[in-house]
Amino acid sequence: MDKQYSYPLDLSWSTDEIAAVLSFLNQVELAYEGGVDRQAILSAYQQFKTVVPSKGQERQIDRDFEAVSGYSTYKVVQAAKNLGKGKVSLGN
Repeated sequence: MDKQYSYPLDLSWSTDEIAAVLSFLNQVELAYEGGVDRQAILSAYQQFKTVVPSKGQERQIDRDFEAVSGYSTYKVVQAAKNLGKGKVSLGN
């Protein structure tokens, strides 16, 4: 899939913080584009939460990302949490 959108990043974040957020958003993309291991999503989400601890900011990033990509970080994380093991896939 050709991704022609920009990621919702805070330019005040460090390089490592941006990498953690991008890693999580990439896992979300993979969940929609074919499936990704549940543990990979949850690990990336844990790293994401170290950068974005606030629920409000997390919701804003989810809204912004879904607006540009059509992918919901919230739905992917909920699916991963509800799945005992295996792959999370929200694609059509």
